[in-house]
Amino acid sequence: QVQLVESGGGLVQAGGSLRLSCAASGLTLSSYSVAWFRQAPGKEREFVGVISWGSVSTYYANSVKGRFTISRDNAKNTGYLQMNSLKPEDMAVYYCAARGARALTTSRDYDYWGQGTQVTVSS
Repeated sequence: QVQLVESGGGLVQAGGSLRLSCAASGLTLSSYSVAWFRQAPGKEREFVGVISWGSVSTYYANSVKGRFTISRDNAKNTGYLQMNSLKPEDMAVYYCAARGARALTTSRDYDYWGQGTQVTVSS
């Protein structure tokens, strides 16, 4: 059974940092493209960034480029989203997702999802 479990969310002041984790079981994460999405109340789920299978490349939404970094630790079978210089508009539930093919930016293309972790940014 495949599971993705996010952790690391919480409350942070604007300008602060958080690192989210996405721990995988039932699949070898290094063989999957891993994306992060977020959803704020009353808004659609939006793409944040993705790391391709094999960690060949990363791609980010313009709204987070230069502030967020996606990485993974294959030994721990875990993906990460490092978020720096957080803004109130970054506040949302963050989800990791995996697909066993090339990296894409649309949520419907992802097969496996975590339960989400809340990120709250105070101004």
